[in-house]
Amino acid sequence: MRIRRIIAAVFATAALAGLGLTGAATATAATGSVTPASVTPGECTDNGGTIDRSTPVLPTCRGGMYDGQSVD
Repeated sequence: MRIRRIIAAVFATAALAGLGLTGAATATAATGSVTPASVTPGECTDNGGTIDRSTPVLPTCRGGMYDGQSVD
């Protein structure tokens, strides 16, 4: 009876450890490809873009890495 409890505890611990590793890998993979909703003027110009202030609502970054992103 005692051996069954020990084996169950070992399997439960292994399952929880596996879930923790999987969650960490998923979180790392998800953050690698996120683009910001808006960029700062410095980020736009530092990455090869120019600020287009002729857009109706918000200025937009034209060219460079953040092409088409709104500028705050």
